Amino acid sequence: MTGEDEELERIKMEKLLQLQRQMEEEKLKEEMEIQRELTKKTILSQILEPKARERLATVKLAYPDIATQIENELVYLAQAGKIRHQLSDEELKSILRRIMPKKKDIRIVRRGIL
Repeated sequence: MTGEDEELERIKMEKLLQLQRQMEEEKLKEEMEIQRELTKKTILSQILEPKARERLATVKLAYPDIATQIENELVYLAQAGKIRHQLSDEELKSILRRIMPKKKDIRIVRRGIL
């Protein structure tokens, strides 16, 4: 092999190793995300009564960002030991009322033709 061929092979090998490392990192991140979601679901099932879980799932359909925010906050509070009992549907509703965006009151004013 000539010097150029060896250099080309070395570059190919470096690129291949770099791609392998990148794929391993992505796989590890994906596995960590799956584990995090599993932990979150487990904690939520422990701290929410069935009706509250249903309500949170319904909210997640309509407002996924807000539901994720609430889930993360509940998990944090549970891990910090701030939640000592299962939250009822009424307690979750109270939390939702404080966090959900306020509905805008739309008024239609009709004026007669003069």
